[in-house]
Amino acid sequence: MVAWAFNFVTVKAAIAAVPPVGFAFTRFLLAGLVLLAITRWREGSVGLPRRVAIRVALLGVLGFGFYQLLWASALTLTTAGTSALLVAATPIFTLLAAVATRAERGHRLRYLGAAVAFVGVALVAGGNGPRLDGAGLGELMTIAAAACWGWYLALSAPLLATYSPLRLTTWAILAGSTVLAGPGLVQLATADLSAVGPPHAFAILYSGIVAGGFANVMIFRAIALLGPSRVANLQFLVPALTIVLAALLLGEPVLAVQAAGFGAIVAGIMVARRAPAGAAAGRVGPEPPPLMEV
Repeated sequence: MVAWAFNFVTVKAAIAAVPPVGFAFTRFLLAGLVLLAITRWREGSVGLPRRVAIRVALLGVLGFGFYQLLWASALTLTTAGTSALLVAATPIFTLLAAVATRAERGHRLRYLGAAVAFVGVALVAGGNGPRLDGAGLGELMTIAAAACWGWYLALSAPLLATYSPLRLTTWAILAGSTVLAGPGLVQLATADLSAVGPPHAFAILYSGIVAGGFANVMIFRAIALLGPSRVANLQFLVPALTIVLAALLLGEPVLAVQAAGFGAIVAGIMVARRAPAGAAAGRVGPEPPPLMEV
């Protein structure tokens, strides 16, 4: 969680000199190649059955491709703190995706919790009043990114019952990198990179290997050891830590209405989690892990 919180600030600072999608492509290509080597070393092989490989590739396109296109681009239009607060709504999108795919049963507490959480999202997104400018667009893009990640988690969770988090994360990241390759390479080829220096290289290494690679594998391993509920409770550290780090390192303001919005998001998620546990018939695999990703 600390690694992810610091990543919001790292990426926000780095994309002042490196174009956002180009940065995202570089970090995830690096993460995928490093994880591929580690998977081969630890597990002796890296392959997946063809049907599973296609499924993982499609999920990677959603969770690491479209998500990053939206989130990294949006971060140029909004603050790191606001972005982290909005991404905190990911568990609600995961829940709604699980209900929509019949992996989980619907319940009135779940719907009530979703409604409360979305009130919080509205407060965070509208912290400076209703806007139609770039900042407002950035917040809408961040919400869309959180929805992509929520669907990715809900649809990929059953695969954790059969395949290791390391192998699944590796191939999902590499598949997502193919989506980022085209626009990312165009941005890098046409951008003025004269201001890029050692701090930006550190940002790519940190954001790719630590936050993008190891942190994602670590989270799924933690879910296997502790269960999704106990691990998910820690996710609220991310926006709180991000706001503090962004205020200290980037000079970003902390708005009271956005703090209230984050409280509503947390309350909504807690209400939704009080719904009776239960799965739809035919569900396979563990409970979808309601976690964010950066």
